Amino acid sequence: MTRTITLPRPYQNYVYAYPHKTAYRPLAPRPALTDLWAGQSRRALSLYLHIPFCEVRCGFCNLFTRVGAPEGLTGRYLDALTRQAEAVRAALGDAETPRFATAAIGGGTPTFLEADELTRLCDIAEDIMGADLRTIPLSVEASPSTATADRLAVLAERGTTRLSLGVQSFVEREARAAVRPQRRADVEAALGRIRDTAIPVLNIDLIYGIDGQTAATWRESLDAALAWRPEEIYLYPLYVRPLTGLGRHADPVVAERVWDEERLRRYAEGRDHLLAEGYEQVSMRMFRRVDAPPQGPDDYACQTDGMIGLGCGARSYTSSTHYSFDYAVAPREVRAIIDTYVTTTDFTHAGYGRVIDGDEPERRYLLQSLLQAEGFAVADYRLRFGHEPHDSFAAELDTLAERGWLADPRSGHLRLTAEGLAYSDAIGPEFFSPAVRAAMAAYEHR
Repeated sequence: MTRTITLPRPYQNYVYAYPHKTAYRPLAPRPALTDLWAGQSRRALSLYLHIPFCEVRCGFCNLFTRVGAPEGLTGRYLDALTRQAEAVRAALGDAETPRFATAAIGGGTPTFLEADELTRLCDIAEDIMGADLRTIPLSVEASPSTATADRLAVLAERGTTRLSLGVQSFVEREARAAVRPQRRADVEAALGRIRDTAIPVLNIDLIYGIDGQTAATWRESLDAALAWRPEEIYLYPLYVRPLTGLGRHADPVVAERVWDEERLRRYAEGRDHLLAEGYEQVSMRMFRRVDAPPQGPDDYACQTDGMIGLGCGARSYTSSTHYSFDYAVAPREVRAIIDTYVTTTDFTHAGYGRVIDGDEPERRYLLQSLLQAEGFAVADYRLRFGHEPHDSFAAELDTLAERGWLADPRSGHLRLTAEGLAYSDAIGPEFFSPAVRAAMAAYEHR
């Protein structure tokens, strides 16, 4: 008798980093940065600078960010970021000169900062941290309304190699439905300004699953993006998160199977269209033009040990501890955390985070690698951990094989099928450890 296989809901948790910040807790006692970085390699560090400000908060956003900034707040924020950078650089010491292999500026919206403030931010990265931004891949996020010529000129001159523009939809009605009011003409003008710079890689973010979106309007957005021949396009499923604008007003029915099926259809339509237009699929979300210039490590490869995050929404990774500042989504809580950050004078200790022990490094490596289209070689896993992935995760991998989501489960290379990639946001949570699951479930959203 044939056994019926019940598939999980496809959209559960976007695993952009593991463990998620909702699994972080106050570290007691608070470890000194000098201790956290003792013995850690400094040969190929990643630098991440976080700017927690936006001109508007999109209805789907659950990032750590606030709308607007009272007079002087961005300056005080950069003052605090300077103090933090000085503390981190001192903790790294000079026994082994820190060398940065990649850098990124995210948010929020980094281009919320004025041009002279962006200059100051780059100076912090270079003069204090020692990152040579003009010789390493540097990715910066922007929004159409803040991608002004003077800001873009600063970013281009300081070595930005990738500019990611959050468009989400070229259809104005859909943008309003996602609580991201914008005019298409303004979006197109911003894209024109970006293409006028010397920044070699343009990424455009699009979202599917917006209320009222159809196959035709989805194709309209895709074609509008393709008209600019971006080197990268990210396709994001819409999530309705706790405490986000849409989450407060959503009908519970929106999370049911009908919406799942609609998003899966939009995903497949977007994927197939981009593949036909000369793009290769890197992950469920990321598509790269086949002739695009190489940009160094992909996003997932940057989420590795040796990441230094500066700013109150950034996280840092050593081989044994992930750490950050407090985390929230609700506007009042976010403002309070930012206010605390800008008045902090002592950045020599880590306040929040999670110790990475037991089999957590294996889970993290497997999640980062398996959720990429190319998958990973079993031999590489064995070299790193001393045993096969099936030795630790037989049940999880057998389940994927049973669903038909592993391309060739008996080969020396583990890779998801096309359907498996489509279900990446369901596969990821299945590899969370019980301890991380419990911590995330106990987290009080605020």
